[in-house]
Amino acid sequence: MPDSPAVQRLTKKTLVTVSHALEQAALAAAEDGPMVVVALFQRLPYFERERQVYERIATRAAVTVVGLVSEQTPDVPAGTYPVLLDEKEDLAREWTVVVLTPRFGALLVAHDLERFQPGAATLESGRLFDGRSSFRRDEALHEVLRLRSQLGDRLPPAALSAMDAVLDRVRELPATPGESRADAALRLFTARAEPDHTRAQAGAHRQKQGMDPDNAGDTDLSGEPGVGRWAGTTGVTSSGVLPVAMLAVRITHTAGGDGGPIGRTGTRQHQAAVELLVSRLRPGDRAIKSGQDDFTLFLPALGQDDAVAFAYGLVADFAAADARSAFLSATVTVALTVTRRRPLPEEALRQALQWAVTQNAPVVTIDS
Repeated sequence: MPDSPAVQRLTKKTLVTVSHALEQAALAAAEDGPMVVVALFQRLPYFERERQVYERIATRAAVTVVGLVSEQTPDVPAGTYPVLLDEKEDLAREWTVVVLTPRFGALLVAHDLERFQPGAATLESGRLFDGRSSFRRDEALHEVLRLRSQLGDRLPPAALSAMDAVLDRVRELPATPGESRADAALRLFTARAEPDHTRAQAGAHRQKQGMDPDNAGDTDLSGEPGVGRWAGTTGVTSSGVLPVAMLAVRITHTAGGDGGPIGRTGTRQHQAAVELLVSRLRPGDRAIKSGQDDFTLFLPALGQDDAVAFAYGLVADFAAADARSAFLSATVTVALTVTRRRPLPEEALRQALQWAVTQNAPVVTIDS
């Protein structure tokens, strides 16, 4: 068997493109014997987007298996065998498509890193995976055998019998000469797709700035539009995948009496407070103004301990600024959560912030 395909760092956007290419290969007319298709979708919303494609695949394949995390068996197309995955098992983090016939094989196997690529158009499209792809039949055979071993006790006898019949037929025939040519093309396609998507995304973003009325009032503190779309209020998204730390922050100015600073001084102090607030943001983080002195920060792929440290770091930053100079005399109150829920629980976080203010608590956390 040739060396396994190299692992590449890929965004979800690229995985969608490669997956579609493999699915079209499964749908192509060919007299090459019975076919097995196995696809792991992670979550039901991602499968629903491709339901019609898999309805067609199921009419052509000897067996079609779809795996995803779900508490109950989903409605799938006739001829498709669903497999329920546990949230904690490794397969729940796989994005996999494998197509196998006696004369053809194709695969994409990617593992969710639960990380995010800074600059991505949305939290979904910027999710990062380590993935490998191949157009080598024996590589696809290896993956089907692996998945049969891991999923076999959750498949009905009819599905296992059909899968085994294809596997037996594959073993009887040698791999097709010249498949390395198609494999080389796929690797180039996959390698080029990632930077092409990044460039296209950047161009579309520049064109969209200031031109899309849907972005009115949906701009972050750096002037970038489309925070709602970025956070997943539109498009296909799902709970349970990328963790996002969210911080609701209120800045309370203490200089200049109970009403705080006013006029030009107030404007300058407010701007200084905003600059201090965003100075801790990493590339890829976003922050919006959600009230007169309220802000919401979105920090993709930040864990609970780091999010708490971030919040106390903000408190310390404002205390240090106050100690250095009376110009910026303000405190911050922070409510935070690290969530995998979609849509993001912004309202619950705002309520937690209000509670923290009434309790004079600098930092509070909520479960989500």
